[in-house]
Amino acid sequence: FVVRSAGLTARAPFSEMAILARQASALLRAAAPRCAAARLVLPRPLGLPAARLFSSTSFAKTHEWLKVEGEEGVLGISEFAQGQLGEVVYCDLPDAGAAFKASETICTLESVKAVGEVYAPADCEVLAVNEKLSDEPSLVNSSPESDGWLVKIKISGAVSGMMDRAAYDKHVEAEAKEE
Repeated sequence: FVVRSAGLTARAPFSEMAILARQASALLRAAAPRCAAARLVLPRPLGLPAARLFSSTSFAKTHEWLKVEGEEGVLGISEFAQGQLGEVVYCDLPDAGAAFKASETICTLESVKAVGEVYAPADCEVLAVNEKLSDEPSLVNSSPESDGWLVKIKISGAVSGMMDRAAYDKHVEAEAKEE
């Protein structure tokens, strides 16, 4: 467990992690308006994938986001991806129960400009699809990282190659400079 705030670092044994995490989280929320540099960093215990410990959102280089809780996750596209795609007019979502291998196309999004493919972040099975998108595909544009989620999945393989928000923002910035 590590708390970093304005260059200061504190460490504690894993057994105290839960208590300290709650205390640090409360302190950081209280300090956030005064100290924009405060952030919480929770390293994972050895042998456990980071995405399986607690709910977290990570991003792929292909601009999908994945929010994981346990072995289940919610998948969507990033704000950057929806901006590149343009106004989404149709979402071709898979059926519940469909299985995909990592990097396979899990669904497609049709816009007025192009068709975008969304890739599976790991071997997975579709548990549910966002039914709202059949009537209101524009949710992908108006709320891509929230109400515009695409599918809920059960993850059966390793999730790799994903980035946290800061790394993804740097990736997007570098990609934008290439254009």
